[in-house]
Amino acid sequence: MTDDVRRQIVDHLPRLRRFARALTGDSDRADDLVQETCLRALSRLDQWEPGTRLDSWLYRIAQNIWFDRARALKVRGEVVDIDTAHDISGEDGRKVTESRLVLGEVSRALERLPPDQRIVIGLVCIEGLSYAQAAEITEVPVGTVMSRLARARRALFDATHGEIPNATPPEAEKSRG
Repeated sequence: MTDDVRRQIVDHLPRLRRFARALTGDSDRADDLVQETCLRALSRLDQWEPGTRLDSWLYRIAQNIWFDRARALKVRGEVVDIDTAHDISGEDGRKVTESRLVLGEVSRALERLPPDQRIVIGLVCIEGLSYAQAAEITEVPVGTVMSRLARARRALFDATHGEIPNATPPEAEKSRG
């Protein structure tokens, strides 16, 4: 049984990494979070209840570790990586640069979201989980997941579009369709 669960954990690694990336906003910190999540999950396999969703349990562990780290960061302060410049290469340097700028803008906007909104963005938009699944993982009602997601989407739209004329917010596009 334990070997089967370990294989299942390995199968969930890509999804867990995407979720961790959404929470941390950084690939290296996401990898660290995934590693710590796996270590904790493997050391506490006896706490997982067979028949329940393993992915939900892993997301919950990752979320708790991330909350713990965020609390510790408030006490210690943020560490800044000096080596943030990357070489830009590609067929069209302008498109690569623009894409990286937009991605950076979205990443910074994600980092400014409150933790509860960042979590639902990670679960629903990045991982593709249903509202009900996200509600189960975060232990809040489905309506709360929906409202957090709406606020997060609005904040991301505002952060990435600013005062652009004729920009249509996400809510307006839904009502038009």
